[in-house]
Amino acid sequence: MDSLTLFFTGALVAVGIYWFLCVLGPAERKGKRAVDLSGGSISAEKVQDNYKQYWSFFRRPKEIETAEKVPDFVDTFYNLVTDIYEWGWGQSFHFSPSIPGKSHKDATRLHEEMAVDLIQVKPGQKILDVGCGVGGPMRAIASHSRANVVGITINEYQVNRARLHNKKAGLDALCEVVCGNFLQMPFDDNSFDGAYSIEATCHAPKLEEVYAEIYRVLKPGSMYVSYEWVTTEKFKAEDDEHVEVIQGIERGDALPGLRAYVDIAETAKKVGFEIVKEKDLASPPAEPWWTRLKMGRLAYWRNHIVVQILSAVGVAPKGTVDVHEMLFKTADYLTRGGETGIFSPMHMILCRKPAPEGSS
Repeated sequence: MDSLTLFFTGALVAVGIYWFLCVLGPAERKGKRAVDLSGGSISAEKVQDNYKQYWSFFRRPKEIETAEKVPDFVDTFYNLVTDIYEWGWGQSFHFSPSIPGKSHKDATRLHEEMAVDLIQVKPGQKILDVGCGVGGPMRAIASHSRANVVGITINEYQVNRARLHNKKAGLDALCEVVCGNFLQMPFDDNSFDGAYSIEATCHAPKLEEVYAEIYRVLKPGSMYVSYEWVTTEKFKAEDDEHVEVIQGIERGDALPGLRAYVDIAETAKKVGFEIVKEKDLASPPAEPWWTRLKMGRLAYWRNHIVVQILSAVGVAPKGTVDVHEMLFKTADYLTRGGETGIFSPMHMILCRKPAPEGSS
């Protein structure tokens, strides 16, 4: 092989590696680099042990059905997955319907903005983000509405990430983040002008408990909207494949148990809410929300190779490969849930806390 051929061969390989590592996947464009993957608040040497601890919860299912165990269960999960989510998916840890002609980023933003439009808040009012993650929805909603958004998350690492992103976006004056349990929120009664939760209250062992807390902190007459993860009318408990899919989603997403869609409004009414509107935002004519998962399979394999290499050389903590593989398997269950129509991550319910009689 002459020197010119060798040069062009080397250049082609270099371009191929660059494309594979930097262009094919979304990692470096999401604010988290592959070389910075961590276990959140978990020290690097304990990531694998905590991954095993996470799975041990499912060998004791009754323990993840109690309010006392949920904080540890969910906190462990988000320590393990937050960096991978942010690296491979983005700062908004949720789904949205595909919109023809729109990017995934734009579709996500519009899905978030719709939530705050539904609760009809005004600039300067204070609203609550229940389960805010690293604050992707919070920033979109604050920018769109100019409301003051207070987010709560159980995970301290996410609090720090959210504050960092808020500052970088120039939105720290509008966005505040609190570390706490949404089953026992550190807020006064009747203190918020509105509230929303985007695919977050699914982590509560009992939906009634988190809805009651949201009801408590809302001002009378204010509204709350939630996008809930549910099984739909197509789910059949006697169908083994349906059960496998739903259990796969639960185990890969730190869920004590998915609710049936019919239970959402009844639970909201039970704690005192008036139901203003209820709709499954995944139902036709909405475009499939799982398209992004299917389109991302090639990027997953790219990312998985990167994670394996980084873990092998000691850059990524031991156990990161296991976590990434778990999330890929979960993505398959989510896709199957969407394609069969037995699962929706965006059953929307809009509620109002009744105002006292005679008030305007």
